[in-house]
Amino acid sequence: MDINMTIAENVKRIREEKKLTLDAAAAATGVSRSMLAQIEKGDVNPTISVLWKIAGGFKVSFTSLVERDREKPVLLRCGDTPPLDEDGGRYRNYPVFPFDRERSFESYRIVIQPGGHLTAQPHLPGSEEYVTVFSGQLEIGVGEETYLLDVGDSIRFPADQPHSYHAPGREETQLSMLIWYAS
Repeated sequence: MDINMTIAENVKRIREEKKLTLDAAAAATGVSRSMLAQIEKGDVNPTISVLWKIAGGFKVSFTSLVERDREKPVLLRCGDTPPLDEDGGRYRNYPVFPFDRERSFESYRIVIQPGGHLTAQPHLPGSEEYVTVFSGQLEIGVGEETYLLDVGDSIRFPADQPHSYHAPGREETQLSMLIWYAS
């Protein structure tokens, strides 16, 4: 998002949260009503001095004007995401938060039935996987090494090489997986 639009949204949101009209905001900040209106529309590129005046008048930090407002919480219920099946349905991948360029990661909830298996191709160069087991056992192969993880165990590994997942036990294995991509 363009910095002017970020500033525009933040100035308008903060002004409205403080229940200020444009006239009242102008009086509080020393910035003209017309300039504030142009800033809120994203029509102008305000100077740092103007932003400091607005921050001082609104009694907020400078960065609260220039940083993107954090998103509202995103709640995903268990049934909201249909699974991607492998190994005849014995390996189920639930994409929870898909890749986002700003965050450089994606996350999954994985459910593997006893004996279920997946062999993964190498991901992009420099990528890493972070896996935590919540139930069952997980046998994970990374390159030439194999690791056995029990409930509560976690592993981080370079994912730009062949790797595999297998549920060797007699019970369902559940895990979370985060894939981080290097810039």
